[in-house]
Amino acid sequence: MNSNNTTNKGSIYRKFGVITVFAVFFLILVGGIVRSTGSGMGCPDWPKCFGTWVPPTDVSQLPDDYKTIFAVQGKEIADFSVFKTWTEYVNRLVGVLIGFFIFLTVVFSLPYRKDDPQVTLFSFLAFILVGFEGWLGSKVVSTDLHPVLITVHMLIALVIVGILIYAVARSRKQTLTYKEPTNLKAINKWLYVILGLSFVQIIMGTQVRESIDLVARELGEENRGIWIDQLGFTFYFHRSFSILVGILNIIFIQNVFKGTEAKHPARLWSKVLFGLLFTVVVSGAVMGHFGIPAFLQPVHLLLGSLIVGCQFYIALLVNHSRVLGNSENDISKLQKATA
Repeated sequence: MNSNNTTNKGSIYRKFGVITVFAVFFLILVGGIVRSTGSGMGCPDWPKCFGTWVPPTDVSQLPDDYKTIFAVQGKEIADFSVFKTWTEYVNRLVGVLIGFFIFLTVVFSLPYRKDDPQVTLFSFLAFILVGFEGWLGSKVVSTDLHPVLITVHMLIALVIVGILIYAVARSRKQTLTYKEPTNLKAINKWLYVILGLSFVQIIMGTQVRESIDLVARELGEENRGIWIDQLGFTFYFHRSFSILVGILNIIFIQNVFKGTEAKHPARLWSKVLFGLLFTVVVSGAVMGHFGIPAFLQPVHLLLGSLIVGCQFYIALLVNHSRVLGNSENDISKLQKATA
C-alpha cells in the first residue's frame, strides 16, 4: 500500500475520530437535558414513540385511552407533553447519528488493521458498545427509568469515550516524540486515584439526580428553591466529596508539571483539566445556592464527563511509550528524524 495513501487515510481517521469523541460527549449533554427536563418517559415505547416512527405533535393525534395503551409496567403514563416527547425523541435521533459516526470511524480505521490492528479492534469495540447502549436505553424505558440502569447507561457512555480516545491516540503514536516523565510512577499513582474517585463521584451524582427527580415529583417545579433541603445525605456527601476530588486532582497536575518537559502535551491537557475542575465546582455551587437551575444540570453532568475523558487522555500521553506501543528507541529515532 502506498505510504502517502496510508498517511492520508490515517489523518482522516484521526480527524473523524476526534469528531466522534466530541459527538459522544454531545450525546451525554443531550441525555442530561432529557433528565433535567423530566423527559425520560416522553416516549413510553422503544424504538418507536407512541407506536410511530415520527411522534405526535398534539394529544389529538393519540387515541383517547393512550395512557392505558402505552402503560409501562402496568402503570398508566403521564399526560402527553409535546416538549417532553420530542426532547426524548431528539435524544434517540442523536444516539442513532452517533452510531453512524462510530461505524464510519470503524471504516476509516481499516488502514490500520495490518500495521496496528488494535486501532481497528478498539474502534469496532466502541461500535459494539454503542449497540449495547441502545439496547440498554430500551430497558431504561421499559423499566420506567430504573435508577441502576440509568447509572450503568451513563458509565457505558464513558467507557465508549475512553475506548475511542485510546484508539485515536494510538493511531498517532508515531508522531509522539517527547520523553517519558521522570516521575511516571508517582503520576500513575495519582492517576489511578483520581480516575477511580471521579467514577465514584459520577455514580453519586446520578444518585443525586435520582433524588432530585423524586423531590421534583413530590414538590413540583414551583418549589424548586427548596429542593436542596429535601435531598438528604447523598447530596451533601457528593458535594463534600468534590472537595477531596479537586484537591487530589491538583496534586496530580503538580506531579505532571514536575516530571514532564516544557513542551509535553500532558501539561496543556493538565491546564484544561484544571479549568474543567474549576468550572464544575462553580456550576455545582450555583446549583446548590440558586435552586438547581434546570439549564445547569446537564452542563454539570457534561463537565464531569469531560473531566474523566481529560484524565484518561493525560494517562495515555504520559504513558505513551508503554500504553501506545512506542519504545524509547523509537522515540529517540523520531526525535532525530524531526530535529
